[in-house]
Amino acid sequence: MGCGKARGLRRNTRDLFQRRFGQNGMPAMSTYLTTYRLGDYVDIVANGAIHKGMPYRYYHGRTGKVWNITKSAVGVMVNKRVGGRIISKRIHVRIEHVKPSRCVEEFKNRVAANEKAKVEAKRTGKQVRILKRLPKDPKPGFIVKAKTQKVNVMCAVPYELLA
Repeated sequence: MGCGKARGLRRNTRDLFQRRFGQNGMPAMSTYLTTYRLGDYVDIVANGAIHKGMPYRYYHGRTGKVWNITKSAVGVMVNKRVGGRIISKRIHVRIEHVKPSRCVEEFKNRVAANEKAKVEAKRTGKQVRILKRLPKDPKPGFIVKAKTQKVNVMCAVPYELLA
């Protein structure tokens, strides 16, 4: 039937471009009404219902930065590893295949909280608490107590050669 490996543009995408369960059909109107600005981070997620402007399968699930905006598409700058180096690729993707990324959400919230803490400290005259993220401390140690059942000590059984 087949003659070797497939070489098409959309090869190996049967499950990749498939819509999720219960999400068949055309995209919602909010997809088209979302505004994108230069410098925004976006996630490239190919929508299998829309064939126009679909990104190549490598870029599905990648996050990039908007560098250009056209009537029905956005230009996204994505990093791609080729050999041992990372190349910044610029691709145009229709807005059906793009959604706003949440990758900088935590960072922006932290910056806002830090600025609020600085203003509060300046107003009250107290020293600013440490604003940098700190690693979590190790959990405190404790002793496990067996109340009713007997504790079974498990260990490896030595190998015996039966000859």
